[in-house]
Amino acid sequence: MTHKTRNTSLFDFYGRPPVYKALPISLQHVLAMIAGVITPPIIIAGVVGSTPQEKLLLIQVAVLASGVCTLFHLYGVWKFGARLPAIFGVGFAYVPTLIAVGSQYGIEGILGAQLIGGITMMVVGYFIQYIRHLFPPIVAGTVVLVIGLSLYDIAIRYMAGSGNVNAEGFGDLANWMVGIITLLAVLGASQFGRGVVRLSAIIVGILVGYAVALPMGMVDFSTVAEARWLAVPEFMPFQMEFHSAAIVSMVVICVINSVQTIGDLSATSVAGMNRELKTRELTGGLLGNGLTTALSSLFAALPTSTFSQNVGIVAMTKVISRYVLAITGLFMVLAGLSPKFSAIMTTIPYPVLGGATITVFGMITMTGIQLLIKDELSARNVTIVGLSLALALGIAEVPAAIEQFPEMVRNIIGGAPIVVAAITAFLLNIVLPRRSLADEQREREEIARADAEAAAGGGGKADDTKQAPRAVKS
Repeated sequence: MTHKTRNTSLFDFYGRPPVYKALPISLQHVLAMIAGVITPPIIIAGVVGSTPQEKLLLIQVAVLASGVCTLFHLYGVWKFGARLPAIFGVGFAYVPTLIAVGSQYGIEGILGAQLIGGITMMVVGYFIQYIRHLFPPIVAGTVVLVIGLSLYDIAIRYMAGSGNVNAEGFGDLANWMVGIITLLAVLGASQFGRGVVRLSAIIVGILVGYAVALPMGMVDFSTVAEARWLAVPEFMPFQMEFHSAAIVSMVVICVINSVQTIGDLSATSVAGMNRELKTRELTGGLLGNGLTTALSSLFAALPTSTFSQNVGIVAMTKVISRYVLAITGLFMVLAGLSPKFSAIMTTIPYPVLGGATITVFGMITMTGIQLLIKDELSARNVTIVGLSLALALGIAEVPAAIEQFPEMVRNIIGGAPIVVAAITAFLLNIVLPRRSLADEQREREEIARADAEAAAGGGGKADDTKQAPRAVKS
C-alpha cells in the first residue's frame, strides 16, 4: 500500500506548505496591500463629507471586501473567479472617477453607479473569449508597464513621509532615513538571505523599518485604542441613487479596469507560473471582479480590482501557492470584522511602506517588459508602446493640459495614466496595419532591389548617350 506524498511546495498553486513557511509570505502580501485598501475609502470619505463613524465604516468594509474577494478568486464558484495566485481588493484605479462622482452625487451616487459598473464588467467578462485577440501581449504588457511606472511616485511619497506632499514633515531627512534603512533591509534579505528569509524579504524590511521608526515617535497607536474589537457589516447602510452622468463615468472606468485586470492576471501567469494566461482564467477573473464589485456596492465597499503590488511580490518570490494567498485573504477578513486588528496594521509608518514596496513596483515594470517582448518588437509594436507611454505619462505629469476637455473626459482620464495607456494601446492595435519583422525586412529588401534596378537602368542610358557621338564620327 502506497501513501500519497503531501504537496508542500511554495511554488505550486495547489501546494500546502507548513504554516511557519506560509505565514511570513502571507503577511507581506497583507502589509503590501493594506495601505492601498484603506486609502481610497479615506479619500472618498473626505470628498463626500462623511461623519467619523461613516469613515470607519467605509474603511472596515473595504478591508473585509478585499479579503472575501481574494478568497473568492483563489477558489472560484462555477465560472466566477480567476483561480490564480492573485490578490484582489478595493483599488486606486477608480479613485479619480469616484472623487468626481462623489463630489457631485455623494456616496449614494457612487454606490448606485458602482452597481451598474460591476454588471458591465461581468458582460465584458462573458464576451472576453470572443474578443481576447484584441488584447495581445503588446496591449496587456503596455498596461502592466504603465502600472509599474505610475506607482513609483507613490513609493517615493511614502518614503518622504506621506501620500500627501502638503503633509507636515513631508521630505524630512528622518523619513528618508527610515525609508532607506527599510529598503536596504529588503535588498539584504532578498539578495543575501536564504529560504524563508529570502522569500519574506518585504516583511523583514518592514519589521526592521518599524523597529527603527518606533523610538523615533513615528508610530501612532491612538487609532488602535479607539477601534472596536468586533463589527459586523450592515446591508445597504446607504441608499443608492442612479444618475446617468455618474453611471456613464463608472461604466467607462470599469471597462478600462478590465484591461488592467487582463494585464495583471497576464503578468501573474507569465512571471509567477511561466506560462500564458488561459482563457478560462481570464474569463473567470473578469466575471468574478464584476460580481464582487456589484455585490460590494450593497455593503458600501468601493469597487474591487487586482493589486499590482502583490503581482510584483509573486513575480519576485515565485511563490504561487493558493494556500499562502488564502491566509492573506483570511487575515483581511479578520481585519474587516475586527477594526482593532485593522487599526494595528495601519500603524505602519509611510516611510516603512515606501521603502518596502518600491522594489515591488520595479518588479511590476519588469513584468510588463517581459510581456512586451513576447510579441515582436516591430516598428508597429514599438509605435504602440511608445505612443501609449508618451500620452499616458505625459498627461499624468501635466493635468492642466486637458482642462479644456469635457468634464466627463477629464473625470475618466485625469490623473489615471493606466486609462490613457489602455485606450491608446487598444485602439492602435486595431487601427495600425499588422506588419511583422519579416514583413519589414522584405519591404526593405524590395526597396533596396528597386533602388538597385533604377541605378542600373539609369547607368545604362547614360553610357548610350556618351557613346552615340563617337559612333557618328567613325
